[in-house]
Amino acid sequence: MLKKTLCGLLLGAAMANPAGAAEKLTLVLDWYINPDHAPILAAEQIGAFEAEGLDVKIVPPSDPALPPRLVAAGQADLAITYQPQLHFFADQGLPLVRVGTLINSPLNTVITLDKSITSPAGLKGKKIGYSVSGIEQATLATMVEHERLNPADMQLVNVNFQLTSALLAGQVDAVIGGYRNIEALELKLQGKDPVVFNVEDYGVPAYDELIIVANRATLAEPKIKKFLAALKKGGDYLQAHPQETWLAFAKAHPELNTELNKQAWQASLPLFARDPARLDHARYQAYEQFLFDNKLIKKITPVDDYTVELR
Repeated sequence: MLKKTLCGLLLGAAMANPAGAAEKLTLVLDWYINPDHAPILAAEQIGAFEAEGLDVKIVPPSDPALPPRLVAAGQADLAITYQPQLHFFADQGLPLVRVGTLINSPLNTVITLDKSITSPAGLKGKKIGYSVSGIEQATLATMVEHERLNPADMQLVNVNFQLTSALLAGQVDAVIGGYRNIEALELKLQGKDPVVFNVEDYGVPAYDELIIVANRATLAEPKIKKFLAALKKGGDYLQAHPQETWLAFAKAHPELNTELNKQAWQASLPLFARDPARLDHARYQAYEQFLFDNKLIKKITPVDDYTVELR
């Protein structure tokens, strides 16, 4: 079915776009290729980019901090980044605009292996591991305050991105920053039964985890809309054929053919935006206010300054 769909799309692309007419577009990922990028990879698998007349180059970054800045500098067309980061970029005056959404659910969680902790209120007197100062501390503080616990009643420990190992080693009682579709599964595969608290269930405004940003100066370029149209086709095909697209991914990237990635591929399906172009304006406004209230940004920037819905 995948080959048949691919042939059909490529034939349509060839008829609509003469040889050599495909428009080049560079997309820089947020991290190395992984199941979070499944709709993009599915679009590539079925020839959706070619069908839109695009020659898309997908580039994993050498440094995860670089992708948005490459777009801001005009050295890439699009980049995958995070909604929380976009608010910081807007506060800094960078010319970055959200044009699409890849994952429209927070992935961040608080995870513990202690069954006696049944809500964030149970974190009183506990050691909590974290990796990113500022935003994770504000998120955790909001969660425990929602449960009427004073944030000062916890001890925060920087575990330098070793969230799972710190938890398994008993260095900390819980961690914040583990993803519900990765670290929670990783712990289960190691025979553990983690208790997982989703951040948006405890007073933190919901947000889009992974978004696509462009340079403000390029918003009128047709290739951005074409990319979003192809991404929707890829997402639709992924939802209809999760096993088929996984097998194609595993074949193309044998080094990533692991049980964790296989389970993450399935677990991520309900988290992907079904309409990548759609913008939830109120969601961005609420998260901007959250960051401002926690003194993580200096000013409130109008949402229309850093988001757009292209149709």
